[in-house]
Amino acid sequence: MHYWSPSLDVDHEFEKLVNRMHPPRVTVDHITDKKSTLIKVDSANKRGSLLEVVQVLTDMNLLIKRAYISSDGGWFMDVFHVTDHNGKKLSEDNVADRIQQSLGPRGCSFRSLRGSVGVKYASESTTIELTGRDRPGLLSEIFAVLADLKCNVVAAEIWTHNSRMASIVYITDDEKGHPIDDPDRLSKIKQLLFYILKGDLDMQGAQTAVSVESTHTQRRLHQLMYADRDYDLSDGTSGTRNGLVTVENCAEKGYTLVNVRCTDRPKLLFDTVCTLTDMQYVVFHATIIAEGNEAFQEFYIRHTDGCPISSEAERQRVIHCLEAAIRRRVSEGLRLELCGEDRLGLLSDVTRIFRENGLSVTRAEVTTRGAKAVNTFYVMDSSGSQVKSETIDAVRNAMLIETETMLNVKEEETFRKPKVSGQERGGGFSLGNLFRNRSEKFLYNLGLIRSCSEVA
Repeated sequence: MHYWSPSLDVDHEFEKLVNRMHPPRVTVDHITDKKSTLIKVDSANKRGSLLEVVQVLTDMNLLIKRAYISSDGGWFMDVFHVTDHNGKKLSEDNVADRIQQSLGPRGCSFRSLRGSVGVKYASESTTIELTGRDRPGLLSEIFAVLADLKCNVVAAEIWTHNSRMASIVYITDDEKGHPIDDPDRLSKIKQLLFYILKGDLDMQGAQTAVSVESTHTQRRLHQLMYADRDYDLSDGTSGTRNGLVTVENCAEKGYTLVNVRCTDRPKLLFDTVCTLTDMQYVVFHATIIAEGNEAFQEFYIRHTDGCPISSEAERQRVIHCLEAAIRRRVSEGLRLELCGEDRLGLLSDVTRIFRENGLSVTRAEVTTRGAKAVNTFYVMDSSGSQVKSETIDAVRNAMLIETETMLNVKEEETFRKPKVSGQERGGGFSLGNLFRNRSEKFLYNLGLIRSCSEVA
């Protein structure tokens, strides 16, 4: 558990002062690039600046095609080439204002990343955070307990990776529709959910502690997974099935060079920057390129104490943690979308039908829009095999009869495990040659790429 420290509030107040004196300046350029919109961000440099900006762009559902980042010294300068979710240039005129507002004092930063697993209060709902070992039927049991306790689930997001599960569930009182703030009731909710997570075998890692303050949902899921050590590899493999990460020191410049090469997907940069931030590393320079369905990321980092990576154990840990961050959001299984009238116990019934038909949920996103429930589940056969068409038909019929919800299969949108190309299997690589070949000399002109790419 992370404990409160007075220095955190001092840092918070200092950041607000810096923001008032040197507010972030955002400019939007629709002309320079024919295929994307350029977003330039200049601000006073502080810890967490890069994560704030990337988080804002991600929350706006923008796709980052290229990025050039420099935060050496007291100033932070970023250039992002972005498109909308359809790959088109942005058409909105207020993009700069929206980003500027989000990066102001109300914006999220590393200062809100304290806390642990448990229940906390938001303005419209109570938030429950859970972590534990994943197993068939776990989600069904969690939602059944909440329904029995008259807790209406208004939103939720569930991730599973490497036999671990992390979830953030937003609930309200079913009768009043308000957040639940009664201490006795909350204590009972936490206790029963802990028993569910713990299971019959005293399973390792189940947690239900009270959190200090609310934070960004997917940001927090990364933290929960990281704290639960989902990056530990029990089989001793390097995890390069989903991507390739190399880490090497640049003695000449005093940085550690981190290269990431994997299949491109939405929110990839957000995921890797989150992990570096959680591991207490600062990104001083970076270049990001997404070409076709491949992504290339190059980071020049130091630890928050100003030192580069100093041991082989630390280097391996960075590799495993970044590979875990890449895989967490790679949804395995069949994508199922459900839409129907929201009611108490709906998710309990839906997940029970999955369990009764031998399906395991690998990831889920639950939302409510007015009186409608709009839910997305990624499911696999409990044996790990492909889901059979007759199973889907049985689930669809049961959903219609028992829950009056429509089930749509979106198999073509399911993210499969990205394959590593032969070139990637060949060992380490550097983006230096790639950037020079394409006249992308942002970091080259700083004298960084040449010196680091030549290090063996």
